[in-house]
This record gives sequence, structure tokens and C-alpha cells, in this order.
Amino acid sequence: MRDVFEGARLLRRIAGSPPLAGVIEAELLPGGQARSDEALLEDFRQRSGSVYHACGTCGMGPDATRSVVDHRLKVHGLRGLRVVDASVFPAVTSGNTNAPTVMVAEKGAQMILDEGG
Repeated sequence: MRDVFEGARLLRRIAGSPPLAGVIEAELLPGGQARSDEALLEDFRQRSGSVYHACGTCGMGPDATRSVVDHRLKVHGLRGLRVVDASVFPAVTSGNTNAPTVMVAEKGAQMILDEGG
């Protein structure tokens, strides 16, 4: 949250500096009235988003302390549970996630069929 507050204040300092201050009539959003940390955070929560598809929340890797699933897409420490979607990507892909997600799904489906579940 500290990054949100510092980022908002930095943007306001930049907008208030020459030559921008001479061409900016008023702050549109969140607006000059949003000064408190609470107001800035509420605005951030209402307007923030990502251009990326959700991925990487169950990253793949060999170390159970740093990843969620192993190379066979099995959840570390649990029997009978796999994750077969874009959440297994260890990092956000640099391109569209559709093709890599289809590849993971196809490979995961084959592993499940080969192992019988």
C-alpha cells in the first residue's frame, strides 16, 4: 500500500512541476479532494487493474517453499491434486497467454491420462 501512496504523491509532484503545471487545468481522478491515504487507497482499489491475464499464482518449481506445483503439475504436499491452467506459470509470459495455456492444458491432460489420475 505504501507504493500506492508514494506513487500517487509522485505523480502529483510531476504534474505540479514546470512545464506540466502550465498545461494541466485540474486533476481529473482521483481529484484534488482525495488527499488522505484512505481516499487514495479507495481510488486505487476502484480503478486499478491489469492488462495481463491472471497467471503465476500457483507457480511451478521443484522447491515446495517457493512454488505450488511440481513439474508434473502436482500440488506439493498433497496427493491427488493438480493445477492445470495458467496459474502454474512461474512468471507472466511476455506474450499472449492463450497458446501457453493450451499447451499446459494439453500436456497436463496427457499426464493425467498416462498416470490414470
